[in-house]
Amino acid sequence: MKNKSFVDYFVLAFAMANFVVAVVDKGSCPKHCVCEIRPWFSPSSVYMEALTVDCNDLGLFNLPVGLPADTQVVLLQTNNIDKIEKSLEYLPNITEVDLSQNNLSSISDLNLGHLPHLLSLHIEENWICSLPDNLLSQLGNLQELYLNHNLISYISPKAFSGLQNLLRLHLNSNRLRSINSEWFKSLSNLDILMIGKTLLVLTRMNLSQIPDNALAGLDNLESISFYDNVFPEVPHGALKHVKNLKFLDLNKNPIGRIQKGDFMDMLHLKELGINSMPDLVSIDSFALNNLPELTKIEATNNPKLSYIHPKAFNKLPRLETLMLNSNALTAIHRITVESLPNLREVSMHSNPIRCDCVVRWMNMNKTNIRFMEPDSLFCVEPPEYEGQHVRQIHFREMTEICLPLISPDSLPTQVAVGNGSSLSLHCRAFAEPEPEIYWVTPYGNRILPNMMADKFYMHPEGTLDIYDITMREAGLYTCVAHNLVGADLKSVSVEVSGYFPQPTSGSLEVTIQSVQTNSILVSWKTSHGSLAPNIKWYTTSNSNHPTVAFTARVPSDMRMYNLTHLSPATQYKVCVDIHNINSQHNTKCINVTTKGLVQPAKDIEWDTAVVTMLGVLLTIISVACLLICMFLKKYHSYTELRRCPSKAALIPEAGTRSTFTRVWVSGNGMPAAVEVKASVINVLDNSF
Repeated sequence: MKNKSFVDYFVLAFAMANFVVAVVDKGSCPKHCVCEIRPWFSPSSVYMEALTVDCNDLGLFNLPVGLPADTQVVLLQTNNIDKIEKSLEYLPNITEVDLSQNNLSSISDLNLGHLPHLLSLHIEENWICSLPDNLLSQLGNLQELYLNHNLISYISPKAFSGLQNLLRLHLNSNRLRSINSEWFKSLSNLDILMIGKTLLVLTRMNLSQIPDNALAGLDNLESISFYDNVFPEVPHGALKHVKNLKFLDLNKNPIGRIQKGDFMDMLHLKELGINSMPDLVSIDSFALNNLPELTKIEATNNPKLSYIHPKAFNKLPRLETLMLNSNALTAIHRITVESLPNLREVSMHSNPIRCDCVVRWMNMNKTNIRFMEPDSLFCVEPPEYEGQHVRQIHFREMTEICLPLISPDSLPTQVAVGNGSSLSLHCRAFAEPEPEIYWVTPYGNRILPNMMADKFYMHPEGTLDIYDITMREAGLYTCVAHNLVGADLKSVSVEVSGYFPQPTSGSLEVTIQSVQTNSILVSWKTSHGSLAPNIKWYTTSNSNHPTVAFTARVPSDMRMYNLTHLSPATQYKVCVDIHNINSQHNTKCINVTTKGLVQPAKDIEWDTAVVTMLGVLLTIISVACLLICMFLKKYHSYTELRRCPSKAALIPEAGTRSTFTRVWVSGNGMPAAVEVKASVINVLDNSF
């Protein structure tokens, strides 16, 4: 059973002591009102039966007079009352007054008098603009005060003085821009600033900031809702003072980034809601750090949330549920999941998933994580996997490394700002290996992470801050994400007070800086305001090689590109195509032939010597063979002569010449040298 306050018991005892007549005297009930006994619960949920005077929705302009003396609840909702002139002090048992949806414009018009037993006061949905000091100091036992849905833009520091028993203060849906810690100094028992015990609700109040010490001293506070305000960033300075906070609702705020340390050392936080944020782009590294009791994160329906840093969640040992559906995420990194040892379920459906190396882990069967609504988890890219279920693609079909992809929703195509303002451009990219990011200014200067410049600063995650903007800072800014596989880039046009530099008229100049056997170095000059160039090269039709076209998109700060892996002695057409901000493009092409393969002179000399040696050796072998044959034949003839003696002369007949004689005579006793002429094989005629 909930603990009941002393005030509740006192009111009940007082009411029972004075409540003698059970039947209401019909004659004392105002005309058209209903007076009857109804169930009633105190702010601490203590039940009682209370005499209720119901004058709701009667078009009344004044508070009815002559209410029954034992009245405990007065309902005057939805009337036209703009002032309470006669106090209600003649009603000693009064515990609740409801004046919501009337025409009250000032608290000073609310003359209720000294009502020591009043516990609940409803004046929401009126026209109250400000709250002065000591506005309701005569209501010392008040526990609930409803001021929501008014036009309150100012609250005096001592507006709630004297309300030391107040438990619930409802200020949502007003025009407050900030919170003052002075408001709460006299509210030592405040548990709620809207609904529920230990709950602070400041919804629809147009709050853009909270002082760091605004919530100091609210040690019983367990739940806070800042739903539907205009916070540009997480009010972490104020939240760190709420030591026992368990539930935090930041839904529907224009927060652009969840930055490092935004949620850190909140030792009792159990659930965090960062849903429906129209400007949220990324959750950066160590954004959630050392939250030992956090069990659930809801980050859904954020149309621009396209990046969660692999190390965004650190020291979250009890996190079980991670809701990330209906965002602009192309992936969630393996390291992110591995950093959450107790993770049980992930909701990633309704995101434009890119089925490449970054999400390869999802299908490797190395995790026990349950994916919620897997039938709604589809691949959007690459084209060959478009429309397929992510979990049905085998991990071996995805490469282990992949090109960077700049999140398409992280950067707008154009931004308009005023002179003297500041601007943050968020660039995020997924890839494996993790990509490096840099920015290129309209003047071609490269801005690297943590690099300080006069007007620029780049955060490690990829955000470029531009300070004190003038017309000089107007122009085209390009984000480049690159790794060892390749690069991706995206540009955004920044207009300052209606000014944007128009591209200067000038022709595109393309120059070939050097030509090698397998490469061509091309450079170009272009006018200011041009976008990133496209370089295209291919073999011409009269080449021996098949025509294959290659294209490279080059960052806008580069003015030179080296075409590699080309074929020797091959004619190529190299084209540079550059668009400008007005969607006009300029193209210029140059024909160039790579150098042929030239054999070194030493190799030629060596080949000639080898051929000569081979020729000499062949001649020697031929002569040796001939001599052996002659010797064998002569020996055979000599043997025959010995067997059959003959008178025939050994000298041949006239007119005949012996082959042996011809050889030896012509050789003059030595074999003649053979002259061999070596020829170089033209390998350049061979196709590759």
